[in-house]
Amino acid sequence: MLAANEIEKAIADALPGADVEVVDTRGTGDHFRARVVYEGFEGKTMVEQHQMVYAPVRSLLESGELHALALETYTPEQWEARKGVAK
Repeated sequence: MLAANEIEKAIADALPGADVEVVDTRGTGDHFRARVVYEGFEGKTMVEQHQMVYAPVRSLLESGELHALALETYTPEQWEARKGVAK
């Protein structure tokens, strides 16, 4: 059973300076949601951003230990704009 902080660390280590938040959506240790805010996403398509986040956890996905990882990815500018709308 995985812990959210294990996935968070793997992503953060692969994307230095990223703000990463991972939540276990079912409490089962295999379905998670991640929000990643990273300057390195600038100029990348959403697909490219998601590939960058999936890369450090690919082995967990392939082994089945991690069954699902829903992603929300943002540049810092996009995240600030989104936070402003959510207020």
